Amino acid sequence: MKVAIIEDELPAAEKLERYLTKYDPTIVVAARLDSVAAAVPWLQQHQDEVDLIFMDIQLIDGLSFQIFQAMQVQKPVIFTTAYNEFALDAFKVNSIDYLLKPVTFTDLAASLKKMESLRQQLQFPAVQVQRISQIATTSSATVHKRRFMVKVGEHIRSITADQINLLYAEGRDVYLVTGQNKKFIIDYTLEALEDMLDPQIFFRINRTYIININAIKDVLVYSNSRLKITMIQEFDKEIIVSREKVGDFKTWFDGATH
Repeated sequence: MKVAIIEDELPAAEKLERYLTKYDPTIVVAARLDSVAAAVPWLQQHQDEVDLIFMDIQLIDGLSFQIFQAMQVQKPVIFTTAYNEFALDAFKVNSIDYLLKPVTFTDLAASLKKMESLRQQLQFPAVQVQRISQIATTSSATVHKRRFMVKVGEHIRSITADQINLLYAEGRDVYLVTGQNKKFIIDYTLEALEDMLDPQIFFRINRTYIININAIKDVLVYSNSRLKITMIQEFDKEIIVSREKVGDFKTWFDGATH
């Protein structure tokens, strides 16, 4: 497999290349580019020579989304960034994954395995990028994610969606909390989880929390036109619906599509 790396931080690019070689010594880095200005002409001439593109989002001369505005990118893309606020924009283009820096070898390996799995689903190697992107980013619109793999020490377990009371972000980590009040770190952003989970069951009430409607015990009118939620299973943090989400929350809680 041949890849192109679009990254303006030399240490990050070098680390990514080391991880790629560690994952598969046959992977060839065809180019390392550090700007939109350098990436556009190179891709226009050479993108047919690569199978996958790694893109940092914030480059020295702008956001890498400008590349997609300047040309038609025909290859699948794995984005890397230090900021999670670009996740939704990333999944609107050819993204098959979105990795937060610092990227770990585990993160990278999971993304590459995801791409391999998508190619196997399509049953032929020269997969069209539009089809890969569709499966990676919109399949959850019809078939929502039903289980999550979590690690418990040296063990791996599967948690089904109906076992999840809530999900929340704390720093750079995202936690899944079950009805037994067990907590696990999962390798997804809240933005990605919003697209994966059934919107009839799960709702993102603010920047920090996604909750399961079946785990709500009570909803209390709170100060400044906000709402306070009590979960069936005791939870040690205050859960507040943000003011801008109150209207959509009431619609969702009433059983309508939000």
